[in-house]
This record gives sequence, C-alpha cells and structure tokens, in this order.
Amino acid sequence: MHPSDGGRTLSVWSGSATGMELRLFDPSDPDWLIDRVPMERDDDGVWTVESDRLDIGVPYALGVSGPEGPQHRFEPERNALAPYAKGIVRTRRGEYRATVIDRSFDWAGVSRPEIALDREVVYEVHAKGFSKLNHAIPAHLRGTYAGLAHPESIAYLQSLGVTTVQLLPVHQFVSEQRLLRQGRVNYWGYNTLGFFTPHNLYASRDAQFDTTGGVLREFKGMVRLLHEAGIKVYLDVVYNHTSEEGIGGHATSLRLIDNANYYRQTDDGQYIDTTGVGNTVNTATPAAEQLVIDSLRYWANEVQIDGFRFDLAASLGRDAAHEFTPEHPLLQRIADDDQLSGIRMIAEPWDVGMGGWQTGSFPEGFSEWNDRYRDTLRDFWLTDSRELDHGRTANTSTGAFAHAVSGSAGVFSADRGPLAQVSFVTAHDGFTLADLASFDAKHNEGNGEQNADGSDNNRSYNHGAEGQTDDEHIRFRRRKAMRNLMASMLTSAGIPMLTAGDEWGRTQRGNNNAYNQDSALTWLLWDRKEWQQQMLESTKRLLAIRRASAALRPIEFGEEGKQLAHSSQIIWCDASGEHMSQERWEDHGDRTVQYLVSSTPIDEPFARTLVITHADAHDRDVTLPSGDGMTEFALVFDSALDVHEDAVRLPGETVQMTEMSVHIYEVRHAPDVTRKADAVNDRTDSPPSPPAPTPFGTVG
Repeated sequence: MHPSDGGRTLSVWSGSATGMELRLFDPSDPDWLIDRVPMERDDDGVWTVESDRLDIGVPYALGVSGPEGPQHRFEPERNALAPYAKGIVRTRRGEYRATVIDRSFDWAGVSRPEIALDREVVYEVHAKGFSKLNHAIPAHLRGTYAGLAHPESIAYLQSLGVTTVQLLPVHQFVSEQRLLRQGRVNYWGYNTLGFFTPHNLYASRDAQFDTTGGVLREFKGMVRLLHEAGIKVYLDVVYNHTSEEGIGGHATSLRLIDNANYYRQTDDGQYIDTTGVGNTVNTATPAAEQLVIDSLRYWANEVQIDGFRFDLAASLGRDAAHEFTPEHPLLQRIADDDQLSGIRMIAEPWDVGMGGWQTGSFPEGFSEWNDRYRDTLRDFWLTDSRELDHGRTANTSTGAFAHAVSGSAGVFSADRGPLAQVSFVTAHDGFTLADLASFDAKHNEGNGEQNADGSDNNRSYNHGAEGQTDDEHIRFRRRKAMRNLMASMLTSAGIPMLTAGDEWGRTQRGNNNAYNQDSALTWLLWDRKEWQQQMLESTKRLLAIRRASAALRPIEFGEEGKQLAHSSQIIWCDASGEHMSQERWEDHGDRTVQYLVSSTPIDEPFARTLVITHADAHDRDVTLPSGDGMTEFALVFDSALDVHEDAVRLPGETVQMTEMSVHIYEVRHAPDVTRKADAVNDRTDSPPSPPAPTPFGTVG
C-alpha cells in the first residue's frame, strides 16, 4: 500500500483469481463491514484499488473469487488478510483484519552497530520471556519489546558480552487450532500469520491499543535503543510455512488469495509437507519468492533489522520438483540482493522432507547452524562421559572434537571459511544447557502429548541422578560439564550462539520441547542461586577471553606451511606437549589434546591462546608446550573451579588436569620474539591435522 492522489493505493497479487474486492470495516468495530470496492486486474495478475477511505486506523480485508479445481481454495464469502499488511487486528469474532498504520518514525540519527563478523556472539532470546520476571523493570513493560530495550535489560546484555540478540519469531503469529482446543498456546511463535507485522501481544498494552501503528513504533523503538547500545538485532523468520496449516485448516490469507501459487501441492491438490506442520510455501513460484524478498527488505530497511535466521531453510531452497538446490533463485537473491547488502543471513539447513539434511550446502553469503558440531560436543562431553563412568570406551575421538572446534573445514568450503559455521550446543528446541547435564530422558508430560513429543536423541547425561538431587558430587560434575561445553563453544572457530539463560544454568525441568509453555518454566529468572551467579561469571569470563584473542576468531581456514591473513595457525599437542600423531587422533582411549592457536591478524595485536581439553574419567598430568619465544602461560579459565583463581605456568611445566575439564591459557612471549607461530619444541615438521569425521547429521 502506498499514498496516491486519490488517498491510498492497495495492490495484491493473485494470478489465479477471477475477481477481487476491497472490504472496509468500521475502525471501532472491525466486524462491521461498511463498504466494498471492486479491484482491477492488470496483465501481470496484480489487483489494484485506490481509495480515500484507506485512512490511518481503518481495518480492511479482501474478498477473492476464482475457479474451482483441486489446487484452488477460493471462498469469496471469507475475509482474506492482505499478505503485505503492516498492521493486523483481531476482531471479536476471531477473524483478522489488516489496518492502515502510520509507519513514520524518528531514528534520531542512530545507525546500525558496526561489529566485525568474527566478533559476533549471538544470543537467542524470546522477546517476552527475557524480561517477563525481571522486577527491576516496570510491571507494565515486563515481557514486551520495550522491556527488552529497557536500561536494565541493555545493561545485562552489555555486561554479559554478547553482541547480537536473535529474537525467536516476532512476525505476527497465532496458535495452532489443535493447541487452542487444548486450551494451550504457541509460545515460540513458529506459526506465522503475517510476514510484515510485529506480533501484537509482545507490545505494551498502550501500544496494542494504539491502532495508528503503536506496535510498530514500539518495535522500532526497541531496535533503536539496542542499536544505540551497540547491540545488533536478528530475527528468526518462518517463511517455510504459514498458520493456515493443512487442507481444512484455518484459512486466513494465502490459501484464500491463490492457493495454487503459494503452496506446494500434488496435481490432485494434496499438500506436499516438508515442514511437518501441514503446508509448505512454494518458493519455486515467482509470487512466493517475491513475498519473501519483499518481507526481508521491509524488515531490513524500514525496521533496521541486522540479520535473519531462516527456520527450516532447506524448504526455501526446494525447486519445482521439490528438491533442494543451492542454486535456488530465492537463496541466490537473498545472498545477492542489493537492498539486503550487509545483512547477515543464517540458515537452519534442514527440513523434514526427503533429502532435508543440507548442512554445509548453502551458498556463499549464508552462515549455517551446524548440527554436526552440536552433536560432537554433546557426545564428547556428555554421552562419552557416561560410557567412561561405566568402564566402557568413549565413542568420540579427539580428532572429531578438534575438527569441530577448529571450524569444521570440509563441511564448509574454503571460500566460505569458518564463519560459515554457527557454533551452538543448545537452542530454543531441546534441552537447556543445565538440563543436558541433569537428565538422561525428556520429561514433556506437561505438554499434554503423553511425553510423545520432542526428540529422544538428546546426547545428554544426568551424571548419576535424574533431575534435582542433593548429592553435591553430582551437582559439581554437572556444573563442570556446563562449563566444559561453554568453554569449548566459546573457544571454537565460527560464530558462537548462546541460548538465553544457559549463561547461568536455566532449567526447564527436563522439558525438551517447551513450545507450548508460556510460563515461568520458559521465562528467564532474575533471582539466581549462588552457583548460578558463579556460572554467569564464568560465562562472562569466557566471552572476555574470546574478545581478547584474535586467535580464537579466525576469518579464513588456515593452511599448513602458510601464514594467511585473518586465519589462525594451530599446533595440536598431546598430553606430553608433543605434536599429535595420527594414531593419537584416532585413539578413543586418549582424550587429552592441547590446542595452541596463534593469530595472523591485520588490524589486531598478535595473540596466542592455549586450550587444554581433558575429557577422561581420571586426573592426568599434562606437560605444557615450549619453544617459539613463549615465556609464560597465564591461566585464565579452569572449568574445574566454581570461582576463578589466577595462576602462571612456565613452558615445559607439568600441570594437573582434573577429570573431564578444560584449561585456557593466555600465552605470553619475550618482547623481541619473532611471532612466526610455526614451531613448537623447536620442531619444524608440521603436525598432522585432525581427520574430518564421517558425515552424519540429525534433523531437529
């Protein structure tokens, strides 16, 4: 919709429709139809109407008629929601109307934060759940966009050290009909009603009742305040399906306007569902492709969003034969579109259709959630720990672990580099970090599905007791396991992603699929126990270590025998301080590896960091490496400590590693040393690199 001489002009595409009309409703009662205005079709299938009654605050809908047929679902008596609606209201009868809103906003000169990609740390957070229980925020702002941008919230995010908040879906969404019948709601928001409208219920009450555009203004205000604080904003976007569900579901928009062009179907009209929720948007059609592009442009340019995480992105890259291809026009346009230049794109690189697992397959310009990385770290620190506790051999070699934390070369091409990997251990779906270390099995009884929902493949370990326990030995081992996972993630190459609350050990009491839990189970707590505060301080320390060392943040993959700008040179050593041999990489019984990583930066000081990973059930002495001008190793993190203690060690010195633990050292050098970072122990031969693991993956 845009202003015109006759008021405002509304344009809607439908290549299949034979008739369309604009329906205007009373602003004080959106159920009361006050006028119908015919729309005219051009040769490209665009239906247009100009009206001086399309004023600010006026609700409107579409009536669309068309042919019968197996792929059509026209119901001209129904009121269809315009796909590009910037404002949406719900009527007392439970229908939805688009509304004309005032989109003007004063950005007050605030621009996007400039944060180098290697410095980004993504914080996945729920717009409501983050501040809902924070009593330092005024009650009327808790659980709102304004609450997320409140000074108390911003101060917390800054003190934590994350650079980017990634919001779970905030496009206007509704709960599935099944949930509504159960008296439940969709809390996560993966059920989009409108791709251009912020979710109304996350706005403050005053904004919700301001039908001139109050919700959008509060959302933009949140973005402006976060940007002013130097924090980027990413959105988790759901373009792969809509809230209209399967055939017979609640038709509200695309199905009524042009079902044949917007949804994947067989010739006889059956939906092809690669998303698991009843329908899949057919991005092989120009109309659906353009809808996605226009929505991204709107949020990136008018709302100043900095990046997007694409839910079930493999569905977006399926062609007319419903097969995934990295050359899909939509994926190429997202990566190359001039109006999206500089916007970060992150793919969840799978769906539930045939050939749905596509990790590593997306084109340049995308980063990807790496489920192989997630599974390797969980196996290495959790399920293998169970095996060792029971006297069995671990299943994950140090080679597989090292391959993951060094950026997963081979999964991602050299052209894309390590920043193609989003390194994560947890996300909104699945166990929290604390629950990974506290439960062997899911406990989803509260979801109302007899514990049948959610994954059974959690790669978790309860360390000897299921859930809450008073056994201090078990509780200590759980805290250490959380610190191990966090330390490995935050010293990995790639873009790290934390799930909100993991930084201090939030629990969902074993629920690994809390999508329909809008309660204190899923909201962040702000009154923390002593051990949780200690966990928070450990996370802050790890994030500071990452910021300080360019060696932990390579932009390019390194090559043996070469110094490449913005890569990191890695020397892998065993417990004796010697280079790792090929035999040791493949030895599942030797689970100690030293990761000596040096930067080759252009615009940062030289940095070298040593990470010692000891994933064995017994304590072990480890000899620190020596040579190449290294003079001291300053201990900056020990996962076996609840509270950090400073220590300085010398090259060649022996240190004791507690069972299942991580040490991180800042490496210091003589002032005049030449920092070539190409030798250790005065050896010149190149150590073997960790072998790439056999491809595997999960959909989740």
